Amino acid sequence: MKIKFLITGLLGLLSVAAFAQKGELNNAKEQYDKYDALRGGSLKLAITSLNDAKTSIDKASTNDKTSALPLTFAVKGAVYAALAVQDTVAATSLPNFKIADEALGKAKSLDSAKQENKKLIDNAYLNLAQYEFNKGRTEFQDKKFESAYHSFDYFRQVLPNDTTALYATGLAAANAGTTNPKYYPIAITNYNKLLVTNYSQNATIYYDLSSIYLANKDTANAFKISGDGVAKYPANNNLRRREIEIGLQSGKQDQLIGKIQSAITGDPKNKTLYYYLGITYAQVAESIGDKQTKTKDAAAKATLEQQKVDNYNKAADAYKKALDIDPTYADASLSLGYVAIEPALDLYNTTNQLPTNQQKKYDANMAQVQVLIEAAKPYLLKAVDLNPKSPEALQNLKSYYLVKRDMVNANATQKKIEALGGK
Repeated sequence: MKIKFLITGLLGLLSVAAFAQKGELNNAKEQYDKYDALRGGSLKLAITSLNDAKTSIDKASTNDKTSALPLTFAVKGAVYAALAVQDTVAATSLPNFKIADEALGKAKSLDSAKQENKKLIDNAYLNLAQYEFNKGRTEFQDKKFESAYHSFDYFRQVLPNDTTALYATGLAAANAGTTNPKYYPIAITNYNKLLVTNYSQNATIYYDLSSIYLANKDTANAFKISGDGVAKYPANNNLRRREIEIGLQSGKQDQLIGKIQSAITGDPKNKTLYYYLGITYAQVAESIGDKQTKTKDAAAKATLEQQKVDNYNKAADAYKKALDIDPTYADASLSLGYVAIEPALDLYNTTNQLPTNQQKKYDANMAQVQVLIEAAKPYLLKAVDLNPKSPEALQNLKSYYLVKRDMVNANATQKKIEALGGK
């Protein structure tokens, strides 16, 4: 009887000890819940509860009876995650973050079947995500872009569909790519994921994504994504201009012109579409001019000259249609003045380089210059009228006066340019 009594007594002592440690675990959970409830109001009281939770969970974590329980790891992760996010000093908060991250990883694996602690684990991870976001923001501001990427990517892994997480991760990766190109594909992946969400700044994302593709030497996808952006946001001028720039650089002039003309068919009163059609034709003309400069064969030069003039004329026609819709369209007026005078100036400059034994050709060319320059005059005056503070508009008008040898008006126009800070 005595032996039985002693064994019973020993079991009782063991039960009390185990209960005491489970009491620490339960107290840690209760104090953490209290912290969670109070932190939106009285932070001082909340922190007191959080510190009490830490004391209890530390004890529960070192006891053989409770150290391996899924709830222990979950509570420890939650408590240390809260400690990390409340601490703004990296030297002391980072160790807490690491303890929390390790504990939550263990809690998640132990809880995978029953998921009894899922809510606690998920909420704790939200604190760690907030911690990493705050850290990443500081790193980004300090231009530590690779570190910022890794911090933001932790945030993204916790919240894979969060648009802020996707944007921050992509942005940091894009900036890191300027010194380490391996990050460009990462930025592209995150930005493409943003485009299938309802993110409010997706028009900007299309534009930025085209820049990242270009930085990654992928012109084909840069052109494609800018075109996709234009299709999604047809009124966005930045995207439209970007598509034109990339298309011209990659030799897709015909495709560009076809797309803009197709858009005009669907929206014939859209002045901006005519304006961009004019820009496209003008840039085609300029690219032909660059090719013409490098060509030595006289017949080939003449052919290119005609192609250049034809495209300038098509540009002028497009700008005129834009101005028919809106006679006060300043950008279209400025561009029309340029394409109207440019063929005259080209011919004028070329003619002045003729040898002296070609006087007859010189005279014929100069007569044609006068015809062209007079045809351009009303557009040049209109451009200045609509853009009185535009150095470009004034410079075009000054060129007219110089060709006409009207030095009084040329000098007067030059003074206006100088008054605007030009030369």
